[in-house]
Amino acid sequence: MMKRLMIMLLLPLVSVMAKEYYAKVEPLQMYTISANVGGLIVVASDPLEGKVLGKENFIVIDDELDQIEYVQNRDKIKLLQNIMRLNREALDRKERNYNSIKDLKIKSVVEKDQSFYDLLSTRIAIDNLAVQINDLEMRQAQLKRSIKDKHISAPGDMLYRLLVQEGQVVVASTPLAEVADVSRAQLTVYLNAEDVPLAENGVIYLNGKKTDYRVNRLWRVADSTHLSSYRAEIEIDAPKRFSELVKVEFRSE
Repeated sequence: MMKRLMIMLLLPLVSVMAKEYYAKVEPLQMYTISANVGGLIVVASDPLEGKVLGKENFIVIDDELDQIEYVQNRDKIKLLQNIMRLNREALDRKERNYNSIKDLKIKSVVEKDQSFYDLLSTRIAIDNLAVQINDLEMRQAQLKRSIKDKHISAPGDMLYRLLVQEGQVVVASTPLAEVADVSRAQLTVYLNAEDVPLAENGVIYLNGKKTDYRVNRLWRVADSTHLSSYRAEIEIDAPKRFSELVKVEFRSE
């Protein structure tokens, strides 16, 4: 009887028994920014390392020639569009002129042919202008993208490490900086197989305090490094200081 009573008293303790793990508080995401275009680094803001970035460009690749070409192309497009407008006005007149004489018997074949070829040459000129304008507009789009890609910013994220220096020449795909999303934090634990159901359905305690957090991602295949363990990620509010060790408990409350 006494033995049965002891078992009954122990049951509630077993039901709330915590499964403990330890995890480091890490930024929600760490990522590397790489160059989309090549060129000379003219700004690399070392003092911003370790700080949350604003809207300023912390890396700038020389875009002087791009800016000059962009302005020149813009002016060329305006000029060609004006020429196009004048040619269209001329085309309307030439069409009216040709249509007025093409059926007249008093006009020679030579006159009619001359009027037709004059009309045709204007149409060809308009088509050539359209091609030139399209090419320049495409180049403008490329230059606009190039200029944008040469001004690197990451508002709201923390500059973890600069990987380039001013005066360095880079090519496309060169790593420029390591950046961290510190708007939220993440805990990663490696669960024993028998703890997976509790982690999915239980209550999460951090450093002994009950939370409303849930496991956000759970791998159903054992981890290749932590053998026989299952990786689980918990997204939490951003702390004042990252990289601290936190005790993670899963309780069946």
